[in-house]
Amino acid sequence: MSSLVGPDEDDPRGKPPVPENVQDAIRTLIEWTGDDPGREGLLDTPSRVARAWKEYCLGYTEDPAIHLGRVFEEVGGYNEIVLLKDIPFQSHCEHHMAPIIGKAAIAYLPNDRVVGISKLARVLHGFARRLQVQERLTAEVADCIWENLQPQGVAVVIDAQHSCMTARGVRTPGVGMVTSRMMGTFLEDQRSRKEVLSLMGY
Repeated sequence: MSSLVGPDEDDPRGKPPVPENVQDAIRTLIEWTGDDPGREGLLDTPSRVARAWKEYCLGYTEDPAIHLGRVFEEVGGYNEIVLLKDIPFQSHCEHHMAPIIGKAAIAYLPNDRVVGISKLARVLHGFARRLQVQERLTAEVADCIWENLQPQGVAVVIDAQHSCMTARGVRTPGVGMVTSRMMGTFLEDQRSRKEVLSLMGY
């Protein structure tokens, strides 16, 4: 079993200790990139980076579907599109572990039940807080809503910038990537598809 770093065990802020082998891995990366992990400014960096990544990847500790468990059937006969748009999110690309920063629009056409609107954002964040590719993230959010709310239709559009492209490699800032997934009536009926995309601003 990996040993734990001594100073973390007595951390007055109550933060959990970070395994030594995790910190060693980060020190190795710092050294490999050309810096000295032993210099003053970098001494606490390994534990900070490790805790940051635990936070970035909190999605692995939850099932996003749990947020759709409580639904409301008293909706006064409402049977039109429910849309939450411009939802900000942050994820990390699984290829370079670089940030993906963007916004999402999530819509569904209910049958006889709706869910609290904040729950749609929670589903997005649950999947986004994992190592991702945008295409899979889009599909996972849509599939989760489709399977758990059983609506007439689901539409998810994600617009994001990828640091693996803007800050390295081709280094082209300002480029956005848009992905979408349509299910049910939004896939099968062109008028419904056009309506939901118009409401989303596309």
